[in-house]
Amino acid sequence: QLQLMESGGGLVQPGESLRLSCAASGSIFRINVMGWYRQAPGKERELVGRIMSSGSTNYGESVKGRFTISREIAKNTVHLQMNSLKPEDTAVYYCSANAERFHGDNAMFYWGKGTLVTVSS
Repeated sequence: QLQLMESGGGLVQPGESLRLSCAASGSIFRINVMGWYRQAPGKERELVGRIMSSGSTNYGESVKGRFTISREIAKNTVHLQMNSLKPEDTAVYYCSANAERFHGDNAMFYWGKGTLVTVSS
């Protein structure tokens, strides 16, 4: 089985920064994409950012220019640097990975349990 463990959530004031990390562990043959999604109360889960094995990235419109996703391939870890945080960034942030557990496995999506980010004065 493959597990994703997020860390780094918390309470910050508007305009401040926060860095989230997510480490994949367990049975891992290949990770194709790692990313972050978020879900605010009463809203649907939305893409924050994702990074492909090639290194290419894409972001949700609301975070472009403020958030940066990066990946440490050797450590199966992805980071999300969040700058200029706004109250509307308040949400549970979920790590995701599209991965294969062994050679010949079908690529599947895996989710972490989420970490809460609260932006409030």
